[in-house]
Amino acid sequence: MMTRVLQYIGQVVAYGGFIIFVGYLSAAPAYVHLQPGQAQIKLSFSHAGKPVSECRERSDEELARLAPNMRVRKVCPRERSGVAVVLEVDDKLLYSDILQPSGLKKDGTSTTYRKFTVKAGKYKIKIKLKDDFRKSTTIKDVSKLNAGDFNYTYSRKVYLGAGKIMVIDFNKEADGFVFSF
Repeated sequence: MMTRVLQYIGQVVAYGGFIIFVGYLSAAPAYVHLQPGQAQIKLSFSHAGKPVSECRERSDEELARLAPNMRVRKVCPRERSGVAVVLEVDDKLLYSDILQPSGLKKDGTSTTYRKFTVKAGKYKIKIKLKDDFRKSTTIKDVSKLNAGDFNYTYSRKVYLGAGKIMVIDFNKEADGFVFSF
């Protein structure tokens, strides 16, 4: 009987210590998302580049060599172009990259998620995107692209207050970039 009482007391002490520990961690240490006077720009999107080449028609000889269930006249490539993105803040380069398509056959979307912490204030944001590298497959560096090479270009003046977060997304149906505050 005495050992059972000691077991219950031990359980109460163990659970009480655990509850106090979890309670402490839920309130301390204090988490600071952004320092005072700072704002954040997030660049986050997924976009599939154009196919690397045009669709083509198979010849009658090619079709004859295929199994009957594979005989499709028009064949299109699965592989997609990379997506080049350039983000400038007040005419200074903040981010540039060529995002490679996902997937084993490189037929998926190109995705990025980047966070940039800046001082609160007024900014001129310029963002450019190129999703078609069919004619320039040898380019591996965004800096070698001309301003006219980009399919989508957007520029906007914004005010980012202290502690505010601006998200830049890309939506092809909305004709380009979407800024959310």
